Amino acid sequence: MAVMPMSKINIFGLRKDRKKILEAIQRMGVVDVRTFEKDETGFDGIDTMLSRSKFQKAKTDCEQALDIVGRYRPESKSLFASFDGKDLLSHEDYNRMVEKRDMIFNAAAKILRLEKSISENKAKIIKLTGNIEALTQWKELPIPLNYHGTSKTSAFIGTFPENCTEEFLLKQFAEICDKKEIQGVADIVHVELVGSNETQTCAVVICPKTVSAETEEVLRYMGFAAPVLSGDGIPAEKIKAFENEIEDAKKSIKDAENQICDSASERDNLKFLVDYYKMRIDKYQVLEQLGHGKNTFAMTGYIPTRDAEKIEKELSEKWGAAVECSPADGDDVPVMLKNNGFAAPLEGVLETFSLPGKGELDPTAAMAVFYYFLFGLMLSDAAYGILMVLICGIALWKFPRMNEGMKKSLKMYLYCGISTTFWGVMFGGYFGDAIQVIAKTFFDKDIVIEPLWFSPMNEPMRMLIFSLLVGIIHLFAGLGMKLYSLVRTGNWKDAIYDVIFWYMLVGGAIVYLLSMQMFVDMASLSFILPPSAGAAAAVVAGIGALGIALTAGRSSKNPFKRLAKGLYELYGVTSYLSDILSYSRLLALGLATGVIANVFNKMGSMFGGGIVGAIAFTIVFIVGHTLNIGINLLGAYVHTNRLQFVEFFGKFYDGGGEKYSPFKADTGYYEIKKD
Repeated sequence: MAVMPMSKINIFGLRKDRKKILEAIQRMGVVDVRTFEKDETGFDGIDTMLSRSKFQKAKTDCEQALDIVGRYRPESKSLFASFDGKDLLSHEDYNRMVEKRDMIFNAAAKILRLEKSISENKAKIIKLTGNIEALTQWKELPIPLNYHGTSKTSAFIGTFPENCTEEFLLKQFAEICDKKEIQGVADIVHVELVGSNETQTCAVVICPKTVSAETEEVLRYMGFAAPVLSGDGIPAEKIKAFENEIEDAKKSIKDAENQICDSASERDNLKFLVDYYKMRIDKYQVLEQLGHGKNTFAMTGYIPTRDAEKIEKELSEKWGAAVECSPADGDDVPVMLKNNGFAAPLEGVLETFSLPGKGELDPTAAMAVFYYFLFGLMLSDAAYGILMVLICGIALWKFPRMNEGMKKSLKMYLYCGISTTFWGVMFGGYFGDAIQVIAKTFFDKDIVIEPLWFSPMNEPMRMLIFSLLVGIIHLFAGLGMKLYSLVRTGNWKDAIYDVIFWYMLVGGAIVYLLSMQMFVDMASLSFILPPSAGAAAAVVAGIGALGIALTAGRSSKNPFKRLAKGLYELYGVTSYLSDILSYSRLLALGLATGVIANVFNKMGSMFGGGIVGAIAFTIVFIVGHTLNIGINLLGAYVHTNRLQFVEFFGKFYDGGGEKYSPFKADTGYYEIKKD
């Protein structure tokens, strides 16, 4: 239960060694780099935005190439590939791959060009297919669509808006000529139908050149329109040419796809290059935070005190850098948690709330005891717990190199599974009442595994009282953490005023209630405290209440405001009641797990015994309990966090610390071995 001691580190080196020193620091991954103050030190800053933009573009190109290869030649991975962790890469292999980076990037560029070619050819096919569809109705036309006639005749090629016959078109033409008083045109116009469908009629209209203007006017009135696609060439020949172009485009697509598939051998190289450019981006981000002189550079940051001597020795001996380390005491000192194997899995849970602020205790160890306890109490089924232990244990054993975050999560659920198994045995839950149902349904026997303590479904009131008792202990532990923190820093008065008085008030009130017959009867308790204990508890509670009223507002100099604030703080005792009652969720979630499990067992047994019944029961059992454990695992996780963050932390913990984020090789695919 501690925060790792941190040291302030300043590093000064020659500019000619800057690249190698930065790479060494990145490889060690222990320095949380901060911006060096340049105003009064003689050092200048540099802008690396352009370089970082170039690296980001290169990284994005490699990621896109990797994605393209994955689409055309998916990488074969096992079901548990996400547990494998990153591939190890020695420093020698890393340097060898760096030397090949231009060749690898050219391969990525080629993949992008091939993908672009595929996209362009697919778009071309769509366009050509549309052209063919547009020309299909003109397939029988023996002249080009842009044909306009001879020296003595005019030709109009286009479409009418309906499916019409030649006679209908000529008749309509004559009627329009009469309406517009155009004489001598209708008799000398010739209409030749080329093709038609339900919505249009394709036709060629020929007339003497002397009446072309009148003919065009009448055709426009009839809704005559030029073809969608025009140009030189006979339609049938153009269709054939388009079909040939489509075939060529398809061949180009197939060839490009084959080349991309062949590029699957570059997959690992592309992954390396993504990591390489990510490290370069991070490095140049840090480079911008340094101070730069004409021949020297300066770096500042924070480092765990335990690593200070090691990094000082390496940088000074190998590169002649000057390293200064001193105890860190600023407000911006980053937080690095230090816990044993039992509590460390919950560091991620604490981070989702907030890291300890300056001078605060790390509550992870204290939280861990209650976290596992409460989680198991909410799930409380021995079979579910055993499954959790087996799955998490096997995964941790089988995949020792999984990433640290996943490893911590699995360890957390492993410990939660152990707690769940314990409470399942105490309460008699093994897939609910599955053993009893199976024995009765398929073997006609009564087999019941009795709980080691009691069954919450049979004695819910007893479980409720136990849940509230757990809540009181949890809340008092939170107050105890505050007491320890105040005593540790020498704030004895605050410890008495802000903790001891509350212990007296809340604890005295609880003892007093236990001496009242009415409360004992309501809670179905088997004992009652003597009246003398109740009287003494009332006195203790009264002293605590008076102490809170007189001291809680001590920050105010005005006595009336001080008393008013104290009385207001005293009113806060009602929040303790709501906090304690919130632990009734332990009963609710525990019952939910057992009841839903029993319901699925009952549903499975409805098919009776025999082969059919056994098959049906197995299906319902597997599906039902899978859903039950999934839903209640989520519920237990959420509500356990809630009890920690609101009720427990609310008594002593503020947080607000900044996470320790060292400059390191933050890669996605490869882990580079440290020297």
